[in-house]
Order: sequence, then structure tokens, then C-alpha cells
Amino acid sequence: MSDILIVDDERDIRELVSDILEDEGYGTRRAANSDEAMAEVNANPPAMMILDIWLKDSKMDGIDILMTVKRSNPDIPIVIISGHGNVEIAVAAIKQGAYDFIEKPFNIDKLMVVISRAMEASRLRRENQALKRRDVTSAQMLGESHAFRAMCAQLEKVTQSNARIMFTGPAGCGKEAAARYVHENSERASGPFVCVSAAMIEPERMEEVLFGRESPERGIEQGLLEQAHGGVVYLDEVADMPLGTQSKILRVLVEQQFTRAGGTDKVRVDLRVMSATTQDLTERVREGLFRQELFDRLSVVPIAVPGLEERREDIPLLAEYFIDDLHRTQGLAKRSLTDAARAHLQTMPWPGNIRQLRNTIERAMILGEPGRAIDLRDLQVNFAPHEEAETSKVILSGMLTTLPLREARELFEREYLLSQIKRFGGNISRTATFVGMERSALHRKLKSLGVNTAKLSDMKV
Repeated sequence: MSDILIVDDERDIRELVSDILEDEGYGTRRAANSDEAMAEVNANPPAMMILDIWLKDSKMDGIDILMTVKRSNPDIPIVIISGHGNVEIAVAAIKQGAYDFIEKPFNIDKLMVVISRAMEASRLRRENQALKRRDVTSAQMLGESHAFRAMCAQLEKVTQSNARIMFTGPAGCGKEAAARYVHENSERASGPFVCVSAAMIEPERMEEVLFGRESPERGIEQGLLEQAHGGVVYLDEVADMPLGTQSKILRVLVEQQFTRAGGTDKVRVDLRVMSATTQDLTERVREGLFRQELFDRLSVVPIAVPGLEERREDIPLLAEYFIDDLHRTQGLAKRSLTDAARAHLQTMPWPGNIRQLRNTIERAMILGEPGRAIDLRDLQVNFAPHEEAETSKVILSGMLTTLPLREARELFEREYLLSQIKRFGGNISRTATFVGMERSALHRKLKSLGVNTAKLSDMKV
């Protein structure tokens, strides 16, 4: 949007203003009546409009055009010009959203000053809105595991397309970070990224929040879809969206337009839609809780985001990133990780995935002693009793004290080796290196302990 639309029924005025603006480096378009003006706006909204109030042979006058354009494109600055100006008309124009009012015959220098200020104000307003929308969620993608690399390969393929993406995976695994990564590496990177949390919005307010509303008292209030124009709207936990809203979202996907609550005019938007869910949407469709057609349109490209259970190799790398990030953003004393803490983090249960890992590291940095490396003492506080028992089943359950030495040793060896294999993502070679055994010797040991090595192959990365 770098051009200015000039609307005036006098050809000489249109050409004069157009020539002056083009000499100043602006692009221009011209319209002689309301039909031509609205056709230009609907085809491609201009960066600005210069609009005459009195238009011969037109269905609408300048004020009507002003009101119509502002309903669908409130960010377009409009300067009103008129040869029959008076205070009442000027006040009416400003009340309806005009940037300024200039009487004919106008001074060219004054017109250029008004145009320059209007364009600058519009730019600053867009930048301010972008800053308000910007989320602190990082699009940083870190990992070396096979599961992570496979996901990144899929992300790279979709960055340059406009296809709709459905991210699936457990809570806290980084679905929004993956969506932001796609956005920031796409042609829409300069546009907004607007997150819509379907689970956090009350069902009765969903449509108002998404589509916005109009009222005589408060005028136009943009919804989240309108704020995302030119960029991405990210529908988080889309499975929680009410059925009634689902049908309207479906219509937006098809038509790229909607009507605000309380309004009558169509609002056109240019959006890329990404969505995410922790639930099985195919099951929700079978239960009649999610529309099949909406599911088909949202999941053009389905991408599964792995949880930490599938990428345990990446846990130390992520933990160190969180240590650096918390030191930089919150001023927490920077601390290293002991080898024991690294190993322990890789074997801990992570039902909350990356979000839980970050919380664990933050808690350890806050409660631990500054200057001392993070060790097992700092991590134990993060376990609920049942989680601690799950993590160290044999040692903490007291079973060893009831067994003869040979059976206790075998049970310990079995649990120890399985924990190490799990830690290294099923990679037998790396497990063997760490525990100090030859690969063939490790296979024999596992077989003697009753571990099915064929099933372990499913864990390999």
C-alpha cells in the first residue's frame, strides 16, 4: 500500500494533484465518482485518500464514501477537500474519521504538508499496533535429535507457501514456537502474528473477539481477525471452538471476509491461518463436536510437534538455552549444570514438556545458591511424590532391601540400563559408550536381563 487515491469529479483537479504527488515520489490512482472510488478501494486499499465532498453523478457523496471506507479500512488516512466548505462540514468529516479538511482552492504547499503528516501518522499507528501485538514467545528452534530435525524439515517446506497448517502435539511441546518460526521465515514476516486462544475465550464472546463489533456509541472495534490482516492468525486449541463459531470461521476461510457484530458491511482480510490442538480432532469430528469441512480446510499440512519424551537428547541443550535466557531477561545469576543434573534431566518425566522444563530451570536458578552449579539438590524439589517414585522406581520404592543380592543387582542393572537407553533416545551405540561397554556386550547384558532388544529398536533415533 504505497499509493494515494484521488477522488474528485473535476478532471483538472485530479490530474493536477496526481502530477504534483508523482513529482514528489508518490504513486497515484484516480476516481471521478463513488463507484470508481469504491471499486479501487475494494480491489486494493490505498495508503491514503484525497476525497472531494461534492461528487457529480455519484450514488454517494464524500461523507458517505468516508464512512463506508472507514468501516472496512479504518487505518486509511483520508483528507477531505471541498470548494463549498464550512465549519459544520469540516466538523462532520473529522467526526467520521477524516484526517483533515482543506478548502478549495487549496495551497499546494499546505496540501503536501497535510499529506506528509497523514502518511507518517498512519505509519506510526501501524508500527504501534505491531508492537502491541508482538508476543514475547520465542521462535527460537533448538535441537539435534532425529525427531526435531524431521519436524524442522517439514517446517522449511511450508515457510514459502501460504498453506494452512495444523500443528499437533502434547501441551507445552512448542507448537506456537513452530508456528512463529514459519511466520518469521515467510513472505508475511513483516505482517502481524495474532494468537487466538480458543480455550481462554468465553464461548458467548468468541465471535465478538474474532470479528469485532460496531456500535453508535463506540464506533468500530476491530476483532483479532482484522488485526491479523496481511499476516497470520494462529488458532490455539482450535478443538475448543464452539460449533457456531466454527461455521463462521469456515466461511472466513472460503471468502476471506466477514461482518462485524452489529455491522452490515463486509470486512475483507488477507490471512494465513495456522492452528494447533492437543486433542484428536478426527475423534472430535466423529463425536459431532468439530466440523469435518473445517478440519479438512485447517489441516492442509498437518505437522506433528514432538514432545520431550521423543527428543530427550535435546534436553541439556534446551536447559542451557533457558539458563542464558533467564539470565539475560530476568537478571538471574547464571549457573552451569553438573553432569549428574544433565543426566537426571534427561531421565525425568516431562508431562508439561518444554514449558515444564523452563519452569524447572527457572525454579532451580531462583532457589539455588548463586555461584554454585545446578545439581540434583536443585532438581529434586520439582517432583511430586508420585513423580519421584516414577523416576527412580527401584531405589526409592524400597524393593531392593527385600531381595537377595543377585536379584537386587539384576533389577538395578536392568532399570539403570533402560534409563540410560531412554536418556539417549534409544541409541544403543551412544548408551554403550556412556556406560563403558562394547555394543555387543551391552546387547548380551540386556538379553541376560530379559530386555527385548527388538522392541528397543523402535526407540532408535
